[in-house]
Amino acid sequence: MVLISFVLFTSLVAGLTYYLTRKDDHDSTAGYFLGGRRLGGVVIAGSLLLTNLSTEQMVGLNGAAFKDGLSVMAWEVIAVIALVLMALFFLPRFLKSGVTTVPQFLELRFDRGTHTLTTLIFLIAYAAILLPIILYTGARGLNGMADMAGLTGIESPTALVVLTVVIVGVIGSIYALFGGLRTVAVSDTLNGAGLLVGGMLIVCFALAKVGDGGGILHGLKTVQQANPERFNSIAGNSQSVPFGTLFTGVLLLHMFYWTTNQQIIQRTLGARSLKEGQKGVLLCGALKLLGPIYLVLPGIIAFHLYANDPSIKPDTAYGQLVRDVLPAPLTGFFIAVMVGAILSSFNSALNSACTLFSLGIYKSMVRKDATEHQVVRSGKVFGWTIAVVSMIVAPLLMGQDSIFAYLQKMNGLYFIPIFAVVLVGFLAPKVPPVAAKTALVLGLLVIAFGYFVPVGQKQVVTTYDVPAAQVQAELALGAQAVTSPADAAPDITLEAPAQATVTLSKTEDAAKYIAGDVVHDFHFLGIVFASLVALMLAIGAVKPLPEKWVQQHSGDVAITPWRLAVPVGVVLLLLVLTIYALFADFSVLG
Repeated sequence: MVLISFVLFTSLVAGLTYYLTRKDDHDSTAGYFLGGRRLGGVVIAGSLLLTNLSTEQMVGLNGAAFKDGLSVMAWEVIAVIALVLMALFFLPRFLKSGVTTVPQFLELRFDRGTHTLTTLIFLIAYAAILLPIILYTGARGLNGMADMAGLTGIESPTALVVLTVVIVGVIGSIYALFGGLRTVAVSDTLNGAGLLVGGMLIVCFALAKVGDGGGILHGLKTVQQANPERFNSIAGNSQSVPFGTLFTGVLLLHMFYWTTNQQIIQRTLGARSLKEGQKGVLLCGALKLLGPIYLVLPGIIAFHLYANDPSIKPDTAYGQLVRDVLPAPLTGFFIAVMVGAILSSFNSALNSACTLFSLGIYKSMVRKDATEHQVVRSGKVFGWTIAVVSMIVAPLLMGQDSIFAYLQKMNGLYFIPIFAVVLVGFLAPKVPPVAAKTALVLGLLVIAFGYFVPVGQKQVVTTYDVPAAQVQAELALGAQAVTSPADAAPDITLEAPAQATVTLSKTEDAAKYIAGDVVHDFHFLGIVFASLVALMLAIGAVKPLPEKWVQQHSGDVAITPWRLAVPVGVVLLLLVLTIYALFADFSVLG
């Protein structure tokens, strides 16, 4: 039944996508890379939402909630602030220039060198960070929700991950490379509807299970009463998203992701008008406000159910919950939706990588006289190449403690410098190209240094279990305390030592890094961002452009704004503040 429902829903999405896009122009650059600039508000919203939602969100964010509770909703709710700013400030300016990529805008604003450097940064980041993480988290998520070992007969976890990565990578490549942006956007919208339904169903079934016959509301009340500390929107300093970081690195990561990240904003650049683009972006913002219900609450419910089970880890909790609460037919449907979410994120990133390469490298540097057909073909060839590379890299991520935390950290490497350059480019019209290139290179180097170059040593206390018979040996190697069993002692002698374990703790030296040890990762990104902006403004003051840069309207897109854009944006911002206020307990900051 699981397999049947999976095949039925997947076939439905594929069939509808083909029917709706069969007459699209896939040979011209505007048709292939921007959907012919025909995307409406609903399609933009659906594609934005599902491009963002994949297993690194569904599995990773629920895993973070399993560990830290409601405070991790920052990765959903704070996104609304960035989306409102995208609709009201960034999108009108991008569409006015009629650009296809962010680097194209930077070429108009600065110069060809800034365009090339930004394109290369994007392509390397997509190949080494984004695409492999999407494939790896997708493989882990599917293996957690479905009995892949039983379906395939493969027992090795590594082999299962590799197999799933290859299957998802090949299918996603076919969508992205043969269909173009509109095919991706339409399939995203269809899968997005299924994902919202499926995510909500999991919450309902999980709460019904906790309620034990008392209904969904009784289940929610039970979880709240048993775990009140996990329903606090304010995180303490020991948690993954401390409250103070919402105003520094967390906000900046959202700002880049929703206003400058090519993978995301390419949908908005394909809008048939500014009005439709703003509708799509703001509708996506409204949908993001629902995110905590299906991206955070299931993780809290999983903690309530599995907190005492040592075999359940944060990144496996969501998959376990899905297996435990969904009936078989719905499990197949939800797995199909999750596959769609994985494919959406993968093929969206792949389509953006092809766009960046074809227009930013091939057309601009390799073959300037290339025809439209040759440019599109170059993107497809490059797409298959980068897809294979990402499929090779993805299994190498096995062993990360939290793939969601790893993704956010690695994103900061290129998010922060590029966003600083784009923002200054808009707001400071006399800053010269040399300032942009300096900020891009220096920003990457400084963040990499803070992340990866040790600046000293720190002491870390590790706790571990050993057989009682090995206690003396472990003490000799530096273990400092016996913490259990309560009556255990270093000279203990047991009749059956192989059946008993003793918990020891040991203090060891570990590498110390600026980001994470000297200052919180997200505060570090905030400091770097502010420094890069200040540096660019200083260079602009010393060596300004002879004349202010003036943005020209390309005429490609109608830029009359939606008359309700501002009031809808204000309402969304007020809802963000309301959600935080309703669940805020600032005592954790004391």
